[in-house]
Formats: sequence, C-alpha cells, structure tokens
Amino acid sequence: MKNKFLQTSDAGYLILVRLMTGFVFLSEGIQKFLSADALGVGRFLKIGIPYPEFSAPFVGIIEIVAGILIVLGLVTRLAALLLLIDISVAIITTKIPMLHISFWTFAHEARTDFCMFIGTILLLISGGGKWSADKRLTK
Repeated sequence: MKNKFLQTSDAGYLILVRLMTGFVFLSEGIQKFLSADALGVGRFLKIGIPYPEFSAPFVGIIEIVAGILIVLGLVTRLAALLLLIDISVAIITTKIPMLHISFWTFAHEARTDFCMFIGTILLLISGGGKWSADKRLTK
C-alpha cells in the first residue's frame, strides 16, 4: 500500500516550482541568522512578533529545513504546509499593514511573498512531482 502522504503528481514542471520556492525560503532562513539585526531577531522585535529571540531563529530553522526538503522533493506536502503557515504570518504581519500607505506600495512589497504563497499551495496540492524524492519513495 502506497503512502498517500508521499503520493505526488507526475508533472515534470513541479521541479521548477520546487527549486524557486525552496531556494527562496532557504535563502531567507539563512539570512535570518547572517543578518539577525535586519532580518532576524531585530526585525521580529521591530514588527512586534512575540519572543523574537526564540521566534526568529525558530522561523529561520523552519525555512532552512523545509526549503531543503522542498528542493529535494522529500515530504513535499509537509514542508509546503509549514512554509505556507510561515509565509501567511509574514504577509499578515509585514505586508497587510502597508495597505494604509497605498495599495500599490502593498502590491510592490508583497509580490515575492504572494509568489511564495501560491508556490506552496501548488506544492501542497500536487506534491513534489515527477523528479522528486517523494516519487521515488512511492515506487
């Protein structure tokens, strides 16, 4: 019996979505540690995220680990779910407040976040695709 959690679409194009989504999250997670004042603890403190000394490294680790899993196509749906939660919180806390400036400021600043949001939804629905570790594990 195949594990339904690991089952995936046969679509080959999903590798492009995985690479784009996974590497962006991986990069953002690493930067939370390399530039902690601007992108990690300091930023979380500035925008009012509770317990920034814990939450920023926690989010950074989630982005790194889940980003790598997405790139590999390993437990893709679980990794996508974690990153969907991550990006949803980012949009709510950092982008939605920009609507008071203007819609166009919001749209400009949120463009990457919305691409990551849609990419994670696609991977959550479809899985890792034809060239993923998930596909190999379900053979």
